[in-house]
Amino acid sequence: MRNFLAEHSGAFDPDEVHILIAAFDKAWETIQASGVVYAQAKAEAVRAILAKHIIEAAKQGERDYARLRDGALLALAQSNLRNSPPPPPR
Repeated sequence: MRNFLAEHSGAFDPDEVHILIAAFDKAWETIQASGVVYAQAKAEAVRAILAKHIIEAAKQGERDYARLRDGALLALAQSNLRNSPPPPPR
């Protein structure tokens, strides 16, 4: 998350950065608690999706920790749906 925030240095004050990092950490904890296990490369891609969504939502003015977290999880779920292989033919 901090790597992605570095790309937006000066965009957020320290209190906002704290909120964004907390939302990211909680979203990642939620994924880990679900039992889903990712290979290292996939885990980094998932973390990138979460971070990018949280930063974009914050750039649009969102500062509510829970909405940032939930929005990131929703973005991940939608990303997984777009990247899922098509169902086998019947």
